[in-house]
Amino acid sequence: MHHYLVINGPNLNALGQREPGIYGVQTLKDLEKGLIDFASQNNFTVTCCQSNYEGEIIGWIQQAASQYQGIVINPGAFTHYSYAIRDALSGQSLPVVEVHISNIHTREPFRHQSVTAPVVSGQIVGLGFQGYRLALRYLEETLLNHNDLGE
Repeated sequence: MHHYLVINGPNLNALGQREPGIYGVQTLKDLEKGLIDFASQNNFTVTCCQSNYEGEIIGWIQQAASQYQGIVINPGAFTHYSYAIRDALSGQSLPVVEVHISNIHTREPFRHQSVTAPVVSGQIVGLGFQGYRLALRYLEETLLNHNDLGE
């Protein structure tokens, strides 16, 4: 059974309270419970974590290959300037999907640039919590297809 790491960055612990017109009224706990249930229904598992600290996120990324088959990450504001997180992502071998609840490309100009996007498998933006499920589905289907090919 595959196991995936879901990392949420700064301020995502304030989901449900912070800018509900942009991020909705559901909480981080709602997101995590939904992802755990989704994984169970689809025969894989997820571990969810959130931090407002760049170094902690980097540590999780660096250690991920020993426990997980892929990463879903919403780097939050770190998306736009954390070359340290970018380097951690590019320095490991797991497939990674970057997710954003809102469409960062239609918001303030500083949000249009992702320094992490060039080193991940793909990016899903603007689809709310559904984006995380799509990212997990992509990782699972990619790994299953890869295994079916005997690679």
